[in-house]
Amino acid sequence: MSDRSRDFCAIVLAAGAGTRLRPLTLHTPKPLLRVGGVTLLDRALADVAALGATGPERVAVNASYLGDQVARAVGDRALLLREPTPLGTAGTVAALAEWTAGRDALIFNADAYRNGGSLGELLRPGLSGPRLLVVRDTDRPDYDGRWRFAGVSVLPAAWVSRLATDLAAGASEDTPDLYRVWREAYRQNRLEFVEYNGVFVDCGTPADLAAAERHAHESATTDG
Repeated sequence: MSDRSRDFCAIVLAAGAGTRLRPLTLHTPKPLLRVGGVTLLDRALADVAALGATGPERVAVNASYLGDQVARAVGDRALLLREPTPLGTAGTVAALAEWTAGRDALIFNADAYRNGGSLGELLRPGLSGPRLLVVRDTDRPDYDGRWRFAGVSVLPAAWVSRLATDLAAGASEDTPDLYRVWREAYRQNRLEFVEYNGVFVDCGTPADLAAAERHAHESATTDG
């Protein structure tokens, strides 16, 4: 467990409609698709638990598309934020600002497959701006021509509070996302990167989901 475990809470973003994954997501929400026999949501919650956060006081999950299924899957493992209309990733964090209660927010995308690496460095001391988990990917980089976002970020408590204030004042688009926050931090030279030393697959398309399944199978075969 991290020595910062009392200072952070975790938010798992699970409201996406997964339109690029259709027809797989016509009747199953994207976070409940399985890789290696385990749902993407359960994989995210397992990563959160490994960092020391469990239960509704420490973990929140949002739900919108096919939200009843997500709610049943979450059960009493986390606080559930229902979004009849999707709030956008930044909107979700802002809506949970009171719940975060001055804690840094560790934010997981519930459509990512990760295997073999550690997330502990995300919680190292000295957080002054947003911190992103990244992998080296020069084919599909998000930053500096080499770093690709790997589905987990940390937003300092002060940034969560400011985000909630800004959105309440109507300072953003209708369904704001966290990329806007990160772009602002990047321009200010306050965006930090933590390199993930395992395998990451963004399961946004059927081909990507199949690639994650192949790796999970190969990994299980090797471990066995």
